Amino acid sequence: MVLSRLLHSALAVWAISLCFPASAIVTPSSTAEQSTSLAALGDAFYSEQVRFDPVNNGTLSGDNRFDDQLNISISPAQRRQHFAKLHQLQQRLQAIPRIQLSDEDALTYDVLAAELRLNLGGETFPDHLLPLSQLDSMPVQLANFGSGQAEQPLNTVKDYQNYLTRIARLPQWIDQSINNMRVGMQRGIVLPRHIVNAMLPPLKELTKALDNNPFYTPAKNFPASFSTADKEKLRQHYSQVIQQQVIPATKRLAAFVENKYLPASRATDGIGALPNGAQWYQQCMRLQTTMDLDPEKIHALGLQEVARIQMELKNLAPKLGYSGDSTQMLTWVRTNPKFLPFKTEAEILDAYRAINEKVKPQLPHLFGHLPKTALDIRAEPELTRAVASDHYSLPSDDGSRPGVFWAVINNPADYNMATMASLFLHEGQPGHHFQLSIQQEAKIPQFRKRALINAYAEGWALYAESLGKEMGLYDDPVMYASNLRLDMVRAVRLVVDTGIHTKGWTHDQAIQYMSLNTGYSESDARNQIERYMAWPGQALGYKLGALKILELRERAKQQLGDKFSLPAFHDAILLEGPLPLSVLDQRINRWVKLQ
Repeated sequence: MVLSRLLHSALAVWAISLCFPASAIVTPSSTAEQSTSLAALGDAFYSEQVRFDPVNNGTLSGDNRFDDQLNISISPAQRRQHFAKLHQLQQRLQAIPRIQLSDEDALTYDVLAAELRLNLGGETFPDHLLPLSQLDSMPVQLANFGSGQAEQPLNTVKDYQNYLTRIARLPQWIDQSINNMRVGMQRGIVLPRHIVNAMLPPLKELTKALDNNPFYTPAKNFPASFSTADKEKLRQHYSQVIQQQVIPATKRLAAFVENKYLPASRATDGIGALPNGAQWYQQCMRLQTTMDLDPEKIHALGLQEVARIQMELKNLAPKLGYSGDSTQMLTWVRTNPKFLPFKTEAEILDAYRAINEKVKPQLPHLFGHLPKTALDIRAEPELTRAVASDHYSLPSDDGSRPGVFWAVINNPADYNMATMASLFLHEGQPGHHFQLSIQQEAKIPQFRKRALINAYAEGWALYAESLGKEMGLYDDPVMYASNLRLDMVRAVRLVVDTGIHTKGWTHDQAIQYMSLNTGYSESDARNQIERYMAWPGQALGYKLGALKILELRERAKQQLGDKFSLPAFHDAILLEGPLPLSVLDQRINRWVKLQ
């Protein structure tokens, strides 16, 4: 899960473009002029995305040029300005005749058109009135940056100044979020009570006194290279800003959420219960899957996939030494002591590194192009362990920070080895690490280099799990169990996401269904279900994206016969960066013809 777009050098181009209405734009007369105009539009789009949200669309995407900035993008005025600029860009794009573009530029045109359409689709839905959740919380995100292990670097004096400048803007963001939530309370647009309860503990952590406050962590961990004068000056500035501005603001926020917002939160759990909720969910689905889909059909597909995987589990059971009811096998796997060998966090991280050593020799047989950037494996920071899911974060552009697989480890004794192989393939290599690192290296327009297209990224990562078969990992029944366990989770997601948001499923009903079919403990199932409640539609991208890639692979194999090369197919999927699924389909069709 991670990223967005990158600013090339088009701030001037963007400012000039706004001086002319779309009707005054003259259609370029030559292919070269059209290409130049398209490139300027892509740069302008990325410039606007970073200006609007420099944290998510800059820092989290691996672009650290804006690490001192925090725009109040949840303000109604900023939001109106943002959508107005996107409309202008869309008009300018439509003035370029796609039919006259080169194949390479036509691909860029299609991606930009889809990005604009998907972003503009959210204009009528007031997501700014829901500025916080246990997963999307700007204060918590910035606090995590303070660890120095995340996407915002803390290596130089300038880095420390950037971070302090950014968090000094946080009180303004917090006050706007409180105003937004008050408006949401008046309009009946509020979060489910379960989500509000889940997001309170991390917020309260941010109200601690200075020495124990996460925002003050950088001032307790200066690099040895800093001079005594720099350390003292920075420590004084951090102390002043955090004590006088940041902590009072986080206290205001935590008090408001607990005393005002929680009592006003709703008992319903799906976005469908909000005003215009059915249409809002459709927009969430479009944004997360890049397709117009029928929730009923997705729900039915999920049930079908659950039944298929249950049969696979039934066949695997004897190889694991299980002879009971096949529907209880995953619960047996989760609780069986032979799958719970760990005593410490370090042992778990070492086990992941051992899986990595088994994977690395197989990768050249499956890929023509390997990423240049190293992969590191780390434990999720303590601040967010209770609500986080395992995830991957991008390397820095200059290679000074590797790509990181963050494993969520709460109690090592409960950490099950029969999840680890496929989880590593998904978050590490060849999953997110390959896809996102190669995307970052690709010589493509910057807005594509920094884009996150959920169904493509998560679809690839889930597809990457299946490659454990080609690697020989799944000859080990325990490792194959990890594949089926995670595949079952993604199938269940199709059922519970649509169930919660379109069928009126309750929080408890969804937890029960997930526990029954995945073997999750109640607490783990709750964590997952509350994630889907907070991110409507996001969970659909995994299975739908993976099924699309598998469909494209089978189609290419049938059409090419002996000429089909799996490494070449994988390169064709990855080397152009993330694509909407319909554009990816067209891309592979062209690739097949070229073979």
